[in-house]
Amino acid sequence: MMVMVLERVTLTLRRELTRWMVEVKAGVFVGDVNAMVRDRLWEKCSRQRGAGSVFQAWSTNNEQGFAMRIRGENCRSVVDWEGVQLIEEQVSCLDAVQKRRIREER
Repeated sequence: MMVMVLERVTLTLRRELTRWMVEVKAGVFVGDVNAMVRDRLWEKCSRQRGAGSVFQAWSTNNEQGFAMRIRGENCRSVVDWEGVQLIEEQVSCLDAVQKRRIREER
């Protein structure tokens, strides 16, 4: 199983992904493809994303049961923390309420 999320990309790129996957919501694609197709779709979307962003997650044999990667103009990044992949959100992208909560928790 694989999930791809495309934000702010061309309609042409989204339509091309529908050849391989089902678009369950605007920009959210789900499908079951092999590793070669997964990597080629990643390369294609990464090259053609323009100012947008691409997220990909897929099932794999690890502790979490999945792996993920992100590319593009996005406030989030994938970080490895002792073998576990987590999503890190940049503080500069948080709104004032979220920043205040972080300061209060410290």
